[in-house]
Amino acid sequence: MNLGTVIKNIRKQKGQTQSEFASSCGITQTYLSQIEGNLKEPNLSTLKEISTNLDVPLPILFFLSLDENDIDPEKRKAFEIINPSVKSLVSEFFAV
Repeated sequence: MNLGTVIKNIRKQKGQTQSEFASSCGITQTYLSQIEGNLKEPNLSTLKEISTNLDVPLPILFFLSLDENDIDPEKRKAFEIINPSVKSLVSEFFAV
């Protein structure tokens, strides 16, 4: 799961610096950097604040961060088939 990378990419698409975004989420820039670098896993309340400030529902952030290692091996083929279409649809709907 690459949640930090997804957060970073969406933040950048929205044209916000780490400092600006961290401030709007009520966290430090250092902590946001660690989250975006996948070095720290934020708690649920911080994730909710991040998703609110990105204007992307938390379940969508989770979905966008999935990679094949997060999927049961028996279901990976189906994931590989639907993942690009679903991510494309989500990206258009949420402008991410």
